[in-house]
Amino acid sequence: MWKQTLGAATIAVALAATSGSAAAAPDGGAAPAPDGAAATTGGLSWAARHLGRQALPAGDGWAAEGTGTTGGSAATPEQVHVVASRAELVAALGGDNATNRGNATPKIIYVRGEVDGFEGPDGSTLDCADLADPEYSLPAYLAAYDPAVWGRVAPSGPLEAARVRSVANQTRQTQINVGPNTTIVGLAGARLTGLTLMLDGAHDTIVRNLTFDDARDCFPAWSPTDGEAGNWNSQYDQISVRRSEHVWIDHNTFTDGDNPDSGQPVHFGRPYQVHDGSLDVTHTASLVTVSYNRFVGRDKVMLIGSSNTVGPDVGRLKVSLHHNLFDGVLQRLPRVRFGQVDVWNNHYRLGGGGFAYAIGVGVQSAVVAENNFFSLGAGVAADELLYDWGGTAVTTRGNWVRAAGDRARPVDLAGAYNAVHEPDLAPDAGWTPTLRRGPVLPAPAVPVVVGALAGADRLPL
Repeated sequence: MWKQTLGAATIAVALAATSGSAAAAPDGGAAPAPDGAAATTGGLSWAARHLGRQALPAGDGWAAEGTGTTGGSAATPEQVHVVASRAELVAALGGDNATNRGNATPKIIYVRGEVDGFEGPDGSTLDCADLADPEYSLPAYLAAYDPAVWGRVAPSGPLEAARVRSVANQTRQTQINVGPNTTIVGLAGARLTGLTLMLDGAHDTIVRNLTFDDARDCFPAWSPTDGEAGNWNSQYDQISVRRSEHVWIDHNTFTDGDNPDSGQPVHFGRPYQVHDGSLDVTHTASLVTVSYNRFVGRDKVMLIGSSNTVGPDVGRLKVSLHHNLFDGVLQRLPRVRFGQVDVWNNHYRLGGGGFAYAIGVGVQSAVVAENNFFSLGAGVAADELLYDWGGTAVTTRGNWVRAAGDRARPVDLAGAYNAVHEPDLAPDAGWTPTLRRGPVLPAPAVPVVVGALAGADRLPL
């Protein structure tokens, strides 16, 4: 009975607070009138038009600071589009993928069905061989740079140069460049597969209600000095936020689709890694809110800050994560450098082979982790939820953990880490978050609310 009462009450509270769930206009006034674009946008429902025009609510994380985040809400009827292919998506973003990142015209783009980044000019589906430079082949690369032959130094020479040219070919094809003042909303069942949404200088951008599948790299790089045994490293995130401010990523689902890491081969004794991050925030980006998303079955999830070098990232990388589900994922939940990052009311379901850590405390990071719930599988202990990547402090309070076969109970994340690892992490990151919309739920309520509301196809369309 207690669980049922808690679930009903907390979901009601969350529905009132969650972005996009209300039927009223974003400012609380009358519902928006039709935007006049029905003839060119496939007769969108009122609910879809409402979501397309919706701005980030006031106070909802770092992206609400100052002027807030409005995306393409000011778009004229001519700049409201429904797209169902890569070519249509590129056209709606401005017409030329090479220059679209500079298109600051307010625009609302609805995605219908599946858009495949490997879609060729004639509508056929390309494969990796179509994008490879004529002088590149994986068998030749493996023969040339086998550590037993080449040694443990970085690849160089004609084959590596051909791989780099192949990467450039793929980048032109599968990296979709987004400009400022843009809202991208998935209609029911919408899916982006095999592509990266690149938000580089894309100030004031909103991405909602999309499933992202398999942003695979056809040409991973062999890095023989990455770790004790070397590693394969891939290029493409599902969403990459760089040099951008006021970005809202909401109610999306991120997976590897039918191409999981577990299905990749092993080369040079290391997994052939064809996937990079789900959602990385790097290169001085800041004022980002990540809310009500699902990250499912992935390895590298969220990197905030791409380098340990003290420089332009200092004072940037301010990110809020709330009401997200991290389900069966392995690391970077998130991994943070420099930024003031607020991690609250998220649900972590962790365990299984390959789990590394949840929250990475990196150089000069200031993470506040509050009222999160951790459901742990066999073999995962509370002291493994933090990892020291060169940081010195983290604020953790109000978090709960439910270990395998045990009851849920409060956990001091920093204390659990410090009891096992050296050096200690200081228990105060040095700041107090203020940009939180709605009440901070008690951690035991988080699995119910996040399970009901997080992910694509949970918004009213």
